[in-house]
Amino acid sequence: MEYTFQYSWIIPFIPLPVPMVIGVGLLLFPTATKDIRRMWAFPSVLLLSIVMLFSVNLSIQQINQSSTYQYVWSWTINNDLSLEFGYLIDSLTSIMLILITTVGILVLIYSDNYMSHDQGYLRFFAYMSFFNTSMLGLVTSSNLIQIYIFWELVGMCSYLLIGFWFTRPIAANACQKAFVTNRVGDFGLLLGILGLYWITGSFEFRDLFEIFNNLVYNNKVNPLFVTLCAFLLFAGSVAKSAQFPLHVWLPDAMEGPTPISALIHAATMVAAGIFLVARLLPLFIVIPYIMKLIALVGIITVLLGATLALAQKDIKRGLAYSTMSQLGYMMLALGMGSYRAALFHLITHAYSKALLFLGSGSIIHSMEAIVGYSPEKSQNMVLMGGLTKHVPITKTAFLVGTLSLCGIPPFACFWSKDEILNDSWLYSPIFAIIACSTAGLTAFYMFRIYLLIFEGHLNLHFKDYNGKKDSSFYSISLWGKEEQKMIKKQIYLLALLTMNKNERASFFSKKIHQLDRNVKNKTRPFITITRFGTNNTFSYPHESDNTMLFSMLVLVLFTLFVGSIGISFNKEGVDLDILSKLLIPSINPLHQNSTNSVDWYEFWTNAIFSVSIAFFGIFIASFLYKPVYSSLQNWNLLNLFTKRVPNKILREKIINVIYNWSYNRGYIDGFYGIALTENIRRLAGLNHFFDRRLIDGITNGVGITSFFVGEGIKYVGGGRISSYLLLFLFYVLIFLLIYYFFFFFFFLKLFFFRT
Repeated sequence: MEYTFQYSWIIPFIPLPVPMVIGVGLLLFPTATKDIRRMWAFPSVLLLSIVMLFSVNLSIQQINQSSTYQYVWSWTINNDLSLEFGYLIDSLTSIMLILITTVGILVLIYSDNYMSHDQGYLRFFAYMSFFNTSMLGLVTSSNLIQIYIFWELVGMCSYLLIGFWFTRPIAANACQKAFVTNRVGDFGLLLGILGLYWITGSFEFRDLFEIFNNLVYNNKVNPLFVTLCAFLLFAGSVAKSAQFPLHVWLPDAMEGPTPISALIHAATMVAAGIFLVARLLPLFIVIPYIMKLIALVGIITVLLGATLALAQKDIKRGLAYSTMSQLGYMMLALGMGSYRAALFHLITHAYSKALLFLGSGSIIHSMEAIVGYSPEKSQNMVLMGGLTKHVPITKTAFLVGTLSLCGIPPFACFWSKDEILNDSWLYSPIFAIIACSTAGLTAFYMFRIYLLIFEGHLNLHFKDYNGKKDSSFYSISLWGKEEQKMIKKQIYLLALLTMNKNERASFFSKKIHQLDRNVKNKTRPFITITRFGTNNTFSYPHESDNTMLFSMLVLVLFTLFVGSIGISFNKEGVDLDILSKLLIPSINPLHQNSTNSVDWYEFWTNAIFSVSIAFFGIFIASFLYKPVYSSLQNWNLLNLFTKRVPNKILREKIINVIYNWSYNRGYIDGFYGIALTENIRRLAGLNHFFDRRLIDGITNGVGITSFFVGEGIKYVGGGRISSYLLLFLFYVLIFLLIYYFFFFFFFLKLFFFRT
């Protein structure tokens, strides 16, 4: 065991050769490197698999022997400052290592096919491998300075990956928005780290926790300054984990490739903020105001993320707001002191959300077979529908992820979310009511996404050569007939655009395929996809490639069974589970004796309540979005649902308020645009005016005045030196008179003052 822990320092560096070799190859041998580009997926997956095996071995040893290992090297030492680098292997590190590696491997396998069309394939895998390296380094760090270094590397990688398609202005703006928003939190994190060092004189977690707690308990430190430092540390996690009010970057991060969305939302960037709060929980827990703030931010984020997901049309944005809401649950649990529940939900949500994002990538692929490479169309759920018969495997996988996120047993998120809901009732009834209500909203918007994508028929109009429309279907709109008319108009224009342009299978082939305008059957095969040296003809929309399906099916297994690690079993009269045993070895003294004794009657009573709320949300979503045919096509089901509101205008106002709030992101982005962006630009304009007109004006004015004075004087001069000397003596005489006047005045004042 000692031998295994001794070489754990190599974990972050195992995936590093891939980006290094790719970078050197592209620099020195660009043509040869690009010719063998598809082979780089194999070493990326292989090296990360080695890390996964290493991590599993460490976790097994910790479960069996309850051990924690830390090793440090001195970097620089002097009288005032000592910096050390090292690594820490404890329960939290083990959980994060397994999470990062398992999700990372599946995303890399998925990406091999998903990104095969892209000219930036090599750059993508270089970024991905370095992203994994940075995250592995962050979770194994033994001190705050080391965490901050890897924290910034994770932010840099996310910037590069979000803006991977940087030629698209919207992607370039999205990565800049993520970068700037995270700079706010990261600056606060840096100030908090420096403040803690000022208080404790150490960056190492063990020493820092012990010294800090002793100082606080003995009242030897200013409570206001301590609270400020803790708040600044928490600000870093608020930005990185997209908590209110620094959440605005997360939905825009969807402009990157879908595998990046899966990795960011499941196991890397947003998980880093939760990891940091969990790591620093022994420090936060002795400051009650900070714990209350963490819980408050968490519950606000839970509700805000769920309400903003209600009316999203972009499938990835809807899942992004779902991630934001679920991260709020984790932050709420940490604020309540439910360390175990927060980590449990981090695990279950990571696999479920990775499955949903990879499933959304498969759906986007199938839509691109129709509309071409156009994210505005291929990701728009309004244009989807009826994909069940075309992508049955993806549909099943997506349904499993949806049920898990809704909290339906026996799927993974049921066990963790239910634990958080139970703890919230003990903490605050108000928070519990909000958390339970949001669970119903989660079920509603997740099944809304599912029904819009897979139920009914494909929401596209194609015309045959006689101009006659074929069979079509429009999903019943939650927001009324006006919305349906707008959707029909968009679909009609899209159909005309599609019929008058060549279709390009842009993801897999450079060959252009001409649409047969005499086609009468929409399911006619017309796209040929080359894979493994053979040509395979698919009907559109089509199922994804085997490598993409493999990753989704493995995540389906995780989603089905990973919740079992938190289910208690009886051992020697004590209810204990795998997760509790894994949490026993920890540098967190508050959780060294963590067990999970469960009253199963109370558990199932609470579970029935939470599952009932979820089923109610599913019922409402099915009632509003379940396809209705023929005469019901233009029937607004929401009128039936709101029939008890007698005033039609009032009903429409209520609907519009809900829709506008959700679709416009709660107006928060607009508020930031006015309060921050516009005001900063006005301030910059005012500063520019002041600098140019006043500062530069004085300088330029002196120069111009000197010029004109010189020009005037040169005409006064006659060239006689005696005249110049007389003028000089005149000026000296005036100066002496003024000098003696002030001297005489001062002398008289001093004389009379003394008398």
